Amino acid sequence: MSAHLIYDSAPIGALIAWSDGTPQPPARFKRKLSAWQTQNSRGRLIRRQGERGMGNVTLSANFTVHEADFGAGGVIAIRVYRTFALDSALRFTILERPAVGSVRIFNHSGEGAELVHLAADRRAAEEWLCRHGYPRAVLEEVTADEVGADIAEGRTAA
Repeated sequence: MSAHLIYDSAPIGALIAWSDGTPQPPARFKRKLSAWQTQNSRGRLIRRQGERGMGNVTLSANFTVHEADFGAGGVIAIRVYRTFALDSALRFTILERPAVGSVRIFNHSGEGAELVHLAADRRAAEEWLCRHGYPRAVLEEVTADEVGADIAEGRTAA
């Protein structure tokens, strides 16, 4: 799939993989392997942003995935996000869609909202919110209608 199709059809919370199509180098080539992993990885779709203008500059539409967390002792020190423009040459695949009944937790409502957690159900989402302070958080349940729309339009996890 192209980045355009991911932007149009992948639901927020979906697990997305991307690849440049090159074979993985042997582990003994540390630098080559590191460079390859940058272009061939996976993450959870957390945000879509449409085209927007800032002064004389127009920023193209894009989407952002949460790739990884690094830390120790239950404390996250670094979060790795990747943002892809719709003209990206990488190939994308939807590995997993959020399950019907799961609940997305966004940091706020409206434009630019970012998925901060995907809970199994509403109770788990409310418990997570009690432990993590997001005062403007918005909960959104994944519905069967959303999954049905994907099937009706011929979109499936590929």
